[in-house]
Amino acid sequence: VQLQASGGGLVQAGGSLRLSCTDSKRTFSNNGVGWFRQTPGKERLAVATINYRGGNSYYADDVKGRFSISRDFAKNTVYLQMNALKPEDAGTYYCAAARSSWASTRPSDYNYWGKGTLVTVSS
Repeated sequence: VQLQASGGGLVQAGGSLRLSCTDSKRTFSNNGVGWFRQTPGKERLAVATINYRGGNSYYADDVKGRFSISRDFAKNTVYLQMNALKPEDAGTYYCAAARSSWASTRPSDYNYWGKGTLVTVSS
């Protein structure tokens, strides 16, 4: 597994971004995948996770109804669609592949991490 996250940028509050996480080795189809957000001085927390089949997902309470995680097996990519963005959504977003096929929310359950992509939301 080798992950590449992209899609971050600067957006006004209320706007949208779509983050992409691609496995260049095309091997994470059997892994749960998660998006995590980290801000300076704070721990990395799960924003959304999805299981290996894409049938089960988890969303942090503060993003429910606004964010959507999905996976495209043909493209070997997991997406995080972020709508109605708020300034508090800002941070560095990391995608990660879990050791198992489940949609875990614990960073310790993930052993492959991509480089982060920065999301900035202006008010």
